[in-house]
Amino acid sequence: MTSSPTTTPRRLPGVDGVWVVIGADAVMFCVLFGSFMHDRRTDPALFETARHALNYNFGGIDTLILLTSSWFVALAVAAAKREDMPGVTRFLLGGFLTGLLFMVSKAVEYTQKFVSGITPATNQFFMWYFTLTGIHLLHVVAGTFLLIALWVKSRRVTAAGGMRRFLESVASFWHLVDLLWIFLFPLLYLTR
Repeated sequence: MTSSPTTTPRRLPGVDGVWVVIGADAVMFCVLFGSFMHDRRTDPALFETARHALNYNFGGIDTLILLTSSWFVALAVAAAKREDMPGVTRFLLGGFLTGLLFMVSKAVEYTQKFVSGITPATNQFFMWYFTLTGIHLLHVVAGTFLLIALWVKSRRVTAAGGMRRFLESVASFWHLVDLLWIFLFPLLYLTR
């Protein structure tokens, strides 16, 4: 009788509940994106004119910031798998700081809009712009808070085993936040 090698069953990263949240968020944003595109088709001239009031450099910089942040978080997960706690701590701090940088960038962009008289009440495009980016920003705030909580925890533990599932859950959520922005940036700033 030959023995078969034992294999570890494959699983989704993190805890199962986080995937329910991720799935619900993805569905909610798909509905919002579809509603935006429907409204855009009803008045394409207004949406195109209003789009030109956005600074696509902000959108591009925000994209780079979030991609960098996701990269840091992915490195933190990889470091946790190697039980490299100094690496986990360092990369989580990088993820947190870049998340914070995204929030600062959005605050500057929003301030510029408000100073120039652009608000959600300006027109349908800006109602969608502030709604979509505002909901996304709330996700960034929540994710950044979770990253700093993980960073604090990582400084107190000597092994990643006890925090690895929580880290994977936060990382999965953070990658969703990044993915949503990858759709939001071209949808709002670039689509003609």
